[in-house]
Amino acid sequence: MIIVDNISKSYGAQELFRETGFRLNSRERLGLVGRNGHGKTTLLRLITGEEEPDSGSIVIPKGYLVGCVAQEPDFSEDTVLKEGCTGLADEEKGNHWKVEKILAGLGFSIPDMEKHPSELSGGFQIRLNLAKVLAREYNLLLLDEPNNYLDITSIRWLTQFLNGWKGELILITHDRGFMDHVVTHTMGIYRKTFRKIKGDTGKLYDQLALEEEVYEKTRLNDEKKRKKSEEFIRRFRAKARLGSLVQSRIKALEKQERLEKLEQAKDLDFSFISKPFNGKPLMNVLDLSYGYGDGPPLFSDLSFSLGPYDRMCVIGKNGKGKTTLLKTLAGAIRPRSGEVSFNITSSSAYYEQSNISNLDDDRTVLDEILLSNPDMDQQKARNICGMMMFEGDSALKKIKVLSGGEKNRVMLGKVIATPVNLLLLDEPTNHLDMESCDALLEAINEFDGAVLMVTHNEMLLHGLAERLVVFQEGGAKVYEGGYQRFLETRGWDDEKAARAYEPPEGKLEKKVMRKDMKRLRAEMVRERGRELRPLETMVRDLERMIVEAEGRLEKLHQEIVVASQKGESAAIADLSKEIHSREREIESLFRQLEPACARLEEKKRHFAALMKEAGFEE
Repeated sequence: MIIVDNISKSYGAQELFRETGFRLNSRERLGLVGRNGHGKTTLLRLITGEEEPDSGSIVIPKGYLVGCVAQEPDFSEDTVLKEGCTGLADEEKGNHWKVEKILAGLGFSIPDMEKHPSELSGGFQIRLNLAKVLAREYNLLLLDEPNNYLDITSIRWLTQFLNGWKGELILITHDRGFMDHVVTHTMGIYRKTFRKIKGDTGKLYDQLALEEEVYEKTRLNDEKKRKKSEEFIRRFRAKARLGSLVQSRIKALEKQERLEKLEQAKDLDFSFISKPFNGKPLMNVLDLSYGYGDGPPLFSDLSFSLGPYDRMCVIGKNGKGKTTLLKTLAGAIRPRSGEVSFNITSSSAYYEQSNISNLDDDRTVLDEILLSNPDMDQQKARNICGMMMFEGDSALKKIKVLSGGEKNRVMLGKVIATPVNLLLLDEPTNHLDMESCDALLEAINEFDGAVLMVTHNEMLLHGLAERLVVFQEGGAKVYEGGYQRFLETRGWDDEKAARAYEPPEGKLEKKVMRKDMKRLRAEMVRERGRELRPLETMVRDLERMIVEAEGRLEKLHQEIVVASQKGESAAIADLSKEIHSREREIESLFRQLEPACARLEEKKRHFAALMKEAGFEE
């Protein structure tokens, strides 16, 4: 357990925390949320002792071990596996199998583990640093955007690993789905204070929204009372007969604390500009192939069409060709074979992080936005600058003074400024905070055109993807269906292999034996069985809520009969409103129950088929 007590922290005129604190209790996994620049990473530095608070204290028990991931490579061993083992505690130095499992989960292949750490890319070097931290059982684990360098299968593995973490955890991530699957508690940095609750991000945001609403209503009510008191004092100050009442009002006003109007928090506000089209497919891809030099193809014979309102996502491990595919579709590189053709009314915009090199250092943010659409007037361009959080004079900043994240926001602004009907987006959520990711999802849903997007964010995949291009072993394949259907019917090869992976101490098995395959099938069946439980719980909860609501409705009907007999018109009116509200509630619950029951039956049928296929009776 650690105690953060009444701390304050500022950098010059920028105040991050003001006399605030919290406790992290035993076995709590805490998700830390807040807008970019509001102090999330600073709090972790205060806990590790890299920085000191301006006031207040942070109490950490003696012997309490805090682990965090180094961002710079500092390797001393000649293989990845040996370097990973340096993270083990002294009493575990012989447990190479533990490090092997973690490295495998984070996407390292067997050949990778024999490489020298210096041969790894920058992203895999960070993964190696993460593996070293995960290998040791710290009391507290601090993870700051751990998924920035992970692909989708590694993020899914890390989710399962952290759910079994026996110590405490503080997690910062812009991936809301990842956070909600891991944390037991959520804490927001909210108006320079810490607000911690039990539950996920949705529960925290709902609580904060409710508190702001109550605060604003209280403030407006206090203002009305203050104005009435001030008017009373003005009117009767000269009346000797009312002098004591006037003085009483004056003293009450002096004691009354004046609630200040809350400053509106800035959000990125996305709204893409759509261009009309003729309703035919916007893009056709036929037998597309690409590979570097004479090497094997990253993808081959890939064919699909993108309809006017399609939402298609490209998913897979890093380095398999997702970005290369998008570049090929955007015309940035030429394919080995095949063709990409566009509808005559098609107009596309391409967002890719490395495109920030195309920005001119000597131009302003406003200049770059205006260049994207010559027909746009200054005010509209300034509005888009504001959407990207470059308000007022900030829109006149030179590109050369911006951070990498700010430059990416400029690139998004340029895409927003361009009237298009086809969006090609490569990891657009990187460098965005959680609130901005939510806004992006909403904007893509509302965009009147087609979207093809590379992402590792499972929240976006569940909420957006209707079709997929999946990169697994053997290249890329088009999958007709949403992400959940893909997980249920196909799934990730890496996860299947990981479930069969149980190496002996100090050695990796290079082949999966027949008994391992049998155990794998059994584990897959058990995993599918576990997936039924949340849906079964949902159906039971909905049925219970309907029974309770119908019980309340029946009671209301009895009460309105009594009120009618007594002629109580006011009570009848109130009861009628409540009856109508309960009827709508029951109708809404039934609308939720019907598809939930259908999904549960479908999953049960699929589970029964898996059981039969795996050779189990039940």
